[in-house]
Amino acid sequence: MPDPARMSELTAEMVQRGRGPSIEEAARRRSMSRDLRSARERLTSTSGLERAFDYELMRLYAQYRADAAIPLVIFAIALAGASTIWVPPITAAIGCTMVVAALAATTLVCRRFLKDASASNALKRWRRNFVLGEVLQSSTWALLIPLTMADARTFSLFGLVVVAAVATMLAATVPLAAICALVPLMLAALSLLVDAQGTHTVPLVVMAVGSQVFFAGLGRRLYASAVGALQSRAEKDAIFAELEQAKANSDEARKRAEEANLAKSSFLATMSHELRTPLNAILGFSEVMKNEIFGAHASPAYQEYATDIHDSGMHLLNLINEILDLSRVEAGRYDLNEEAVTLAAAVEEAQHMMALRARGKSQTIHVHVDGSMPRLWADERALRQIVLNVLSNAVKFTPQGGEITVKVGWTSSGGQYVSVKDSGPGIPEDEIGTVLSSFGRGSLAIKTAEQGSGLGLPIVKGLVDLHGGGFQLKSKPREGTEVIVTFPASRVMDTLPAVDLTPKKDEAAEARQGAAAKRRRAA
Repeated sequence: MPDPARMSELTAEMVQRGRGPSIEEAARRRSMSRDLRSARERLTSTSGLERAFDYELMRLYAQYRADAAIPLVIFAIALAGASTIWVPPITAAIGCTMVVAALAATTLVCRRFLKDASASNALKRWRRNFVLGEVLQSSTWALLIPLTMADARTFSLFGLVVVAAVATMLAATVPLAAICALVPLMLAALSLLVDAQGTHTVPLVVMAVGSQVFFAGLGRRLYASAVGALQSRAEKDAIFAELEQAKANSDEARKRAEEANLAKSSFLATMSHELRTPLNAILGFSEVMKNEIFGAHASPAYQEYATDIHDSGMHLLNLINEILDLSRVEAGRYDLNEEAVTLAAAVEEAQHMMALRARGKSQTIHVHVDGSMPRLWADERALRQIVLNVLSNAVKFTPQGGEITVKVGWTSSGGQYVSVKDSGPGIPEDEIGTVLSSFGRGSLAIKTAEQGSGLGLPIVKGLVDLHGGGFQLKSKPREGTEVIVTFPASRVMDTLPAVDLTPKKDEAAEARQGAAAKRRRAA
């Protein structure tokens, strides 16, 4: 039998992550997928790297070799020309021709590789061709250098070192080709020890061979750098691909959310009419039965049932109105009917509406209003709903005999605020986000089974945002809760100077009266 606690835990987890994997789970799956794909590529590769890396490294080798063909031909001609000092020109020309032919053959193979679209499917064959090409080139270079001339040993070793450096740098991305290119050159350098005359030849040969070994190590480092660069580029490309996929998913999710929001708005607009029509009939007939307009009930219980029906219908109507108000606010379709209103009047009206409920719980409401505040340019219905929702929550969650303090005054920036503070049990810090979310109810509301949809504060926050104001909720357990709503100074209407309504005397009338007085005195 499955554990019920475990089942509820899994259900809560599924609800929390929205019927899909969490961010950490999705990242772990992507990482595992990349690792599996990389391992599969390495197992099918001949060099232990991914097949894409093998092809890219060989492509770099072919590109380097093809680009260096002309400079190497020029260097071969120059080296052959310099060697005519020690060997006949015909010998130098033959050696130069062999080197150029080997360079041409290798270049042709490299260009064919670069143009072959299916080269990535036959990497082993192309690697073998590249290795043979390097051996051929190094052998022709070794034959070009006059190894048998006693006076040309220094020149020969210089040429071997230069050719070894060039071959290692160009073939670094194919390590086997680089090593095979150095073997004929090392043998050519060691062959100078066969008929060495004098002690100065041995150190030169050792230095030449040592430099070739150094170039081999340097080529290995270049190979490692090239592999690292390819890996970094592959990771960057993978990140870009994930970002593009995430953007595509985000665009698709946004499109679906917009479609769902449109469907929700259409549904609410339709259902509001479909629900209100029968609900008005229920409220009307239940009120008739509750008030016994057509005569007394045969049983007193019928009047109680009618009262319950009427109260339940009013609760349902209020819930429908709240849902519609919240949907209009979230969709940005709540049109403000702005006019000059008084914040104190909205507070007084809300206090009057909640006075009966407060007296039923022996609660005391203290109101402190600054009488010097001018009017606000705001939506009167929205302002009344803001104050009423906040004060209703305070009355609902304040215990018997508690106190509620309402303050209306100026903000430091010249705006106006209304503050509602109760002496209730307060809200834990980790539940404030839940309380401010749509249909969110704290643990206190659930324990006390207070009626409510959890839409009061979200509607208040949305209406305050439409006015450009601020909403703040302060609460601590056993210290009560305070909700502060502020309105910006731009909505405060400046008080105009008083108009002097005292009638002023007409100057023309005064002149006529003076002339008449003079005529009377003259008479």
